[in-house]
Amino acid sequence: MWWLALILLPAPALADAVIMTRSLPARATVGPADITTVAADIPGAATTADQVVGQALRVAVQAGRPLRADDLTEPEIVARNQLIKLHYAQGGMTIAAEGRALDAGAIGQMVRVMNLSSRGTVQGLVLPDGSVRVAP
Repeated sequence: MWWLALILLPAPALADAVIMTRSLPARATVGPADITTVAADIPGAATTADQVVGQALRVAVQAGRPLRADDLTEPEIVARNQLIKLHYAQGGMTIAAEGRALDAGAIGQMVRVMNLSSRGTVQGLVLPDGSVRVAP
């Protein structure tokens, strides 16, 4: 006697994945026209455009490749050798000086800066306006 067994296996749910529509070099900023969202379950891939638009690429990415969180970083707003404002605040006193960035950095990153007046090197935090706050 033959038995017919019907086994129902759940089909995997497809999640959205963000895919590059064109190739971009490292450090390029991802724009809305550079990506598309497809229904595919790709482990580690970004799932929404909001996660990637406005972010900078750590590595060069080819068209058709899914974007992963490891591929992205905050865009640099301070470039190496750029002239910037230095802010030093202690208590009620604030000192502002001009400096030259020795490192590139994004908002919230620590960078080395040479104070153009004293020629000394200090380290500070990149602020949203592109200036650097030096801690005491």
